[in-house]
Amino acid sequence: MTVYAGLGVRTLINAKGPATRLSGGIMRPEVAAAMAEASQACVDIAELQAAASRVIAEATGAEAGYVASGASACLLIAAAACMTGLDPGRMARLPDARGMKNQCVMVRSQRNFYDHAIRAAGLQIVEVGLPDRYAGAGVRDAEGWEIDDAITEMTAAVFYVADSQSRPPLPEVTAIAHARGVPVIVDAAAQLPPQDNLRRFIAEGADLVAFSGGKALGGPQASGILAGRRDLVMAAALQHLDLDVFWDMWEPPASLIDKQRLKGAPQHGIGRSCKAGKEEIVGLLTALRLFIAEGDTARHARWLKDCETVAAALAGHLVTVTGGNDVGLVPTVEITPDPERMSATALCLALQHADPVIVLDPAARERGVVTVNPMCLKPGEAEIVGRRIAEVLAPR
Repeated sequence: MTVYAGLGVRTLINAKGPATRLSGGIMRPEVAAAMAEASQACVDIAELQAAASRVIAEATGAEAGYVASGASACLLIAAAACMTGLDPGRMARLPDARGMKNQCVMVRSQRNFYDHAIRAAGLQIVEVGLPDRYAGAGVRDAEGWEIDDAITEMTAAVFYVADSQSRPPLPEVTAIAHARGVPVIVDAAAQLPPQDNLRRFIAEGADLVAFSGGKALGGPQASGILAGRRDLVMAAALQHLDLDVFWDMWEPPASLIDKQRLKGAPQHGIGRSCKAGKEEIVGLLTALRLFIAEGDTARHARWLKDCETVAAALAGHLVTVTGGNDVGLVPTVEITPDPERMSATALCLALQHADPVIVLDPAARERGVVTVNPMCLKPGEAEIVGRRIAEVLAPR
């Protein structure tokens, strides 16, 4: 009996992609083994985070790195770092940010539910721009001068959500912010692949970048990477670590925390609830190494093979494989059921209520399309997904 069967919990075939509500993806055996090994010894977490910082810095080109319990957690401690710097008194007061820089400039078209993470730290979002290009009223979005106009003496950071459609371009935003002495936080949670994006945002001037550990990287679902400036990563670490320690006995690794720059040890910070255990840190670093070693080309070929398997099983139906020619994208299968016989929603529900449970991506259901994303499929599951969809779509 599996652990899930023992709990009365159904397992499912995840053809939607690494969504948190579906428990993320499937870790490689090497990652699970590394986590199991890590669980069998105790270490100083600050020393382990210092080692993680070196690995992340090498992978991203940043000065330092850190591991927290997800990309959202990384954004929270990034926001806190930009507000407090290395001042332990300010750290103790968050999320009450009165008396410190507590505003964050953000392009209105980049607002999303995940910016709750930075608001939870105490930042107030100042929106700029009108996204006419999304509203259908024109072609413009926020422009650089609007970001510059919104920066004041109360601005702690500019917050940028990375996407191929994000405007203005990040290099323009970082140039504007840095000219005013303001750091830029980048939410790049889902911006892998391509692999080059590990280094791209730092290269384009970002001061702090957050990546999810449980999506394309294939690490533990409750893990995320924060990469960026050493002083800001240090401030984030100070608001995340367990600091229930006497000052004269506290010996943090200097590469992560320079104790000489502090007037005292902070109390437990606002990021304390974002704890990453030794198992998650080691698992994420193992997954990062495997992700880089595999490379975009091999990874894309593996995913594309599953997409082609699903598409082949659906011959005679309207099916399109997207992203097949770009190794920097995740290929997918778009399925358009005959609306006279079955809606996109009905197809998804039929598979969710079957055995085995199969979850597709219904994001495009208003267009009558459902999508198969191969990122979380285990060997052999593409065949099952294709066969079951064909059975549901077959004439009755």
